[in-house]
Amino acid sequence: MGAAFVDNAHPVTPPLLITIDGPAGAGKTTVSRLLAEKLEYRYLDTGALYRSVAYSILITGIDYEDAEALTAHLKEFDLTARTEKDGFRLLWKDRDITDQIRTPEISMMASIVSAKPAVRAFLLDMQREMGKDKALVCEGRDMGTVIFPEADIKFFLDADPHVRAGRRYKEMPPKTGVTLEDISRDMLQRDQNDSRRALSPLKPADDAIRIDCTHIDPQAVVRQMLGCIVIMLKARNQMADG
Repeated sequence: MGAAFVDNAHPVTPPLLITIDGPAGAGKTTVSRLLAEKLEYRYLDTGALYRSVAYSILITGIDYEDAEALTAHLKEFDLTARTEKDGFRLLWKDRDITDQIRTPEISMMASIVSAKPAVRAFLLDMQREMGKDKALVCEGRDMGTVIFPEADIKFFLDADPHVRAGRRYKEMPPKTGVTLEDISRDMLQRDQNDSRRALSPLKPADDAIRIDCTHIDPQAVVRQMLGCIVIMLKARNQMADG
């Protein structure tokens, strides 16, 4: 990987660890991919990891309320994350499940299983291993608060609930039969589940930069982020020279 640049005057060296948190439909995935591409960084979609676990639970039919059964399932959980030109792909048991995990049923199950200590502990190790070399843009719900509290810069994206539901509806695979009303209802329930859970609730990190994405497109969000990164790099350089 060559040196990445925020702009012509600010090379991003050494590599940074960047977190982007927020609720479903806020634009995290699109923005994270664009930012990673701009910086020539790797991209980690942590929500997809939880969706993959949820998918495997539904397919195998295990009782996720049974802690021993869930732990045994996770020990055999064979997941491969692969970054390709068309995005982040996930293979479970060598089968690409990337498209199958983008349904309301999987979203709701992901919200449920993400509150299970065994699942969070299992994926915590996986995510931290992927972030140890930095040069990574990772998106999720607790990236800046729990997974990478030491991240170089943290963002929290949000948007009007109706706008978020509309965005998620447009992302749905064709012929699912899912309505916008279904998406809105499930998203509201998931927001409540994620923000009220005792373990790693959805909330901005104290030092996160908050961006309202309701009325701005992903490219504009990325430009804001790059501006914040430039300011952070300048501050670091001034401290180093001080």
